Amino acid sequence: MEYMPDFQVLRPASLEDAVSLRADNPDARFLAGGTDLLVNVRRGIVDSPTLIDLNSIIEMHEIAERDDGGLRIGCAVTLAEMTNDPRISERYPAIAEAAGEVAGATHREVATLGGNLCLDTRCVFYNQSEWWRNANNYCLKYGGDTCHVAPSGNECFAAFSGDVAPAILVHSGEVEVAGSNGHRTLFLSDLYNDDGMDHLRIGKDEIVIAVNLPAPENWCSGYQKVRVRGAIDFPLAGVAIALKRDGDVLSDIRVGLTGTNARPILVDGTDSLIGKVFDEDLLENLLSLIPKQIQPMTSTFTPPGYRRKVVANMTRALIHKIFCIA
Repeated sequence: MEYMPDFQVLRPASLEDAVSLRADNPDARFLAGGTDLLVNVRRGIVDSPTLIDLNSIIEMHEIAERDDGGLRIGCAVTLAEMTNDPRISERYPAIAEAAGEVAGATHREVATLGGNLCLDTRCVFYNQSEWWRNANNYCLKYGGDTCHVAPSGNECFAAFSGDVAPAILVHSGEVEVAGSNGHRTLFLSDLYNDDGMDHLRIGKDEIVIAVNLPAPENWCSGYQKVRVRGAIDFPLAGVAIALKRDGDVLSDIRVGLTGTNARPILVDGTDSLIGKVFDEDLLENLLSLIPKQIQPMTSTFTPPGYRRKVVANMTRALIHKIFCIA
């Protein structure tokens, strides 16, 4: 295990202070739970001399009711708090389930919503010790000039592996961002680039401060993932589904995926399923939409073909489960 390098920690008491400190320390990184960031600091992947701890910013720890019947969840809320909050589990079950599937129970006590949404992309050639990466001449994402997953190209195929993002996508969540140019709100899908090296569409001085969820409007939802070790691992693939039904007819559906691409995605083309009877033909039509939209690569220890099958099987099982509950 590598030694933790020296760095300073700054603790702003407000968002304004945090943004100001970031302007004064352009190489700084924002810190919340730190369950992933500090591991990357120890491995030498993140070499920032300064961390800005956001935990003293009270508004980022709040879960509040919105006027429209939805919720506003501060991004310093822990995943354990999200899992155990009845407002989230009753109105947005996929989000509570996804939060409850992240890593292990002790991780969830400190890991935060914002950290999971802004999780760095992952690859078996990137998330390694310094000596291991050096022995492999590093990689395109950090220090090298070749993507070992696809050496003939010039793209990075590190995968986004946050659990909560696809669940928020299927519930049409938006994120609030604060920075030196003020506040802005964007759809969660607009937070991400399809680029393993540069997957977040926010400025270095910007902080994702909260998630806004609209009123649930009778959506039924759920989340499932597959990982190598059931206790702690990131998803090889994760599926979130939200749907509405009218008797045996599917009246609306959204499918979100993680672990297969450089960004979490909403499956396109599901509008073609709306208004149809829920049966095996509908399921096959849904599953036929997915293969061309996912891009699992050899960025994990399991082969891409396995992960493609996992996505299909989880989607089939999860939609059956939710449709029966709805």
